[in-house]
Amino acid sequence: MDNFLQVILLGIIEGITEFLPISSTGHLLIAQHWLGRRSDLFTVAIQAGAILAVVVIYWRRLWNLSVNFREPDNRDYLFKLTWAFLITVAGGFTAKALGLELPETVAPIAWALIIGGLAIFAVEAYADRLPPRDTLTWNVATWVGLAQILAAVFPGTSRSAATIFAAMLAGMTSRPAAAEFAFLVGIPTMFAATAYESMKMIEAGSMADENFTELGVGFVVSAIVAFIAVKWLLQYIQTHRFTIFAWYRIALGVLLLVVV
Repeated sequence: MDNFLQVILLGIIEGITEFLPISSTGHLLIAQHWLGRRSDLFTVAIQAGAILAVVVIYWRRLWNLSVNFREPDNRDYLFKLTWAFLITVAGGFTAKALGLELPETVAPIAWALIIGGLAIFAVEAYADRLPPRDTLTWNVATWVGLAQILAAVFPGTSRSAATIFAAMLAGMTSRPAAAEFAFLVGIPTMFAATAYESMKMIEAGSMADENFTELGVGFVVSAIVAFIAVKWLLQYIQTHRFTIFAWYRIALGVLLLVVV
């Protein structure tokens, strides 16, 4: 397959899967199992492209939080968002120090997809027994930060799934509110991860080996596709549960275990 076609395909996969609770990293690793492995910078950078779509979609919300920081509700929201991010950073550095790396085989991803699918059913059953709540508490922020660490350590978990359902379990049972906080926390998280991988490559002297044209194409494709995917998801969860994604995760996980 033509190299640029591979890059475009990976960008599309990332754009679709970054915010749907089905694991972008897991899908990218599965795709690269057949298309060939890409650098960590490429993987993180196209994820940052998807995050850029969230910046565009939520720009009014971000602008309001920034320029009206003195308003108690905005200040409280930003403090809790920052807290979730700092927990993620601390956990990320700990994982790196312990030498945790992405898996080389598909089996761990398949199991993470299946377990995550079962977890979605459990969380949805729990949330159905409670009235929708959109209150952001410190407990919610803490668990969302910890969930981001879990998703980073176990590819196939899905960062969006882990953070959304952590928020719901912690008391933010409104699906749109949980999704918004999860997506906004992802903005500094993924941009920081991109910067970290870039610094690592600069220190190692391997930045010159990176094909920045391909990286740029993947970034742009991912951003465009993610914009469409997020717009659809935000509309979908207004009136639907996440169970369709649970069925997809379980079916894909089982298929991978049987075929690969």
